[in-house]
Amino acid sequence: MQTLNEQIINLLQLQQRFFASNTTKDTNYRLRQLKRLKAAILRYEDKISEALWEDLHKSAEEAFLTEISLVIQEIDNHIRHLRRWAKPQKVASTLAILPSKCRIISEPLGLALIIAPWNYPFQLVFNPLVGAISAGCCAVVKCSPYIPATAAVMEELITECFPREYVAFMNGNRDVNRALLEQKFDVIFFTGSPELGKIVMRAAAEHLTPVVLELGGKSPCIVDRSADVEIAARRVAWGKCTNAGQTCIAPDYLFLHRDVRDEFVEKYRQAIVQMYGDDPKQSPNYPRIVSDKAFARLTELLQKGRIVVGGETDADEQYIAPTLIEGVVPGTPIMDEEIFGPILPVIPFSNISDVIDTVNLRPKPLALYYFGDKKTARRVLNSTSSGGACINDTLLHIANHRLPFGGVGNSGMGKYHGRDSFLAFSNRRALVVSRNRPDLPFRYSPFKMFGLVKKIL
Repeated sequence: MQTLNEQIINLLQLQQRFFASNTTKDTNYRLRQLKRLKAAILRYEDKISEALWEDLHKSAEEAFLTEISLVIQEIDNHIRHLRRWAKPQKVASTLAILPSKCRIISEPLGLALIIAPWNYPFQLVFNPLVGAISAGCCAVVKCSPYIPATAAVMEELITECFPREYVAFMNGNRDVNRALLEQKFDVIFFTGSPELGKIVMRAAAEHLTPVVLELGGKSPCIVDRSADVEIAARRVAWGKCTNAGQTCIAPDYLFLHRDVRDEFVEKYRQAIVQMYGDDPKQSPNYPRIVSDKAFARLTELLQKGRIVVGGETDADEQYIAPTLIEGVVPGTPIMDEEIFGPILPVIPFSNISDVIDTVNLRPKPLALYYFGDKKTARRVLNSTSSGGACINDTLLHIANHRLPFGGVGNSGMGKYHGRDSFLAFSNRRALVVSRNRPDLPFRYSPFKMFGLVKKIL
């Protein structure tokens, strides 16, 4: 019986041989694989939805909107544009190298390792995989062990679509991650927490492997007194409660202007009722916390302030109600750690300058949300940094495959979605094509007519 390391080494040897055959460099081959993947996802749609319900209590509607549809749109975008993206790009030659011609060739990096988390298990496996296929890479995909039903469906789908020497699926705990990270890949795409991202980056450094790190962090949300409070409350509640707050770009803490505090709290409460009814636990559209461990961590956070909306829990169902909590103390876990649940700490403010200063004292977040007038929105954007941002909305920047998605600083590095996914798995190779004639003498020693050349250049 082979050890785990031997299995992985043998798999990578298979993929290296397949990649060396240049099969994946054929644009027609890539397009066929993307179309095959789309057809398989459409066939498996019911199975995927059922698995996401079993693992996370996601409704079929939420599963489609936040997982399946985003992958289908991504595939369609790559099918539509891949030939143009893959075509050598002409670049104007400088005077110094004329009459040579210049091109940029996009070539696949090679063997890709994609490590995905549990919170959007389908989307966060397949969206990066689309980029790897589009760029012409082979790939090993590793999903989280916390979503066994969805993992089983994804493994079945990938195995049906692709031979292992092209795309291989792996499941298991962190021992599998560790064994994979010990091997040399040509690119690693990781989605997860900043703490795990550091482990991935250290492992990649051993082989000088490029990485794309899609991490998380505490994404601030600001509701100013100029905001439409009813709209703001509804959209913040939607952004926070989607997937029960287990979203890397969910609003993680809320700066709420003192003048609109009471109105916002009431409108937030009403928005929850509109979306999930008087008792969200009975709603088929409200997800559950992924594990007992995560549930215990979140219920501990509920003890760190004064609950003004929600707060109900049920350990047997791993249910935590949509919650607003006030009186939180800086330096405590609820304000230092990414919450990753439906709990939203509220911090009152009177001066937007204080909010900007507080945001800038923290690590750069994956997302930033501002509700209010355009002038102040511009000021907030110009004075802060984040991976992405929305004005008068939440989450939507992830839904447009024409926008790059990714973090900055502590929230990650590298971008993907659309052409950025293609580029994430590609090497942009510089090419100069020269003729034999004329062979201009100016560049050769002893550099005749150098004074003239210096004036021209």
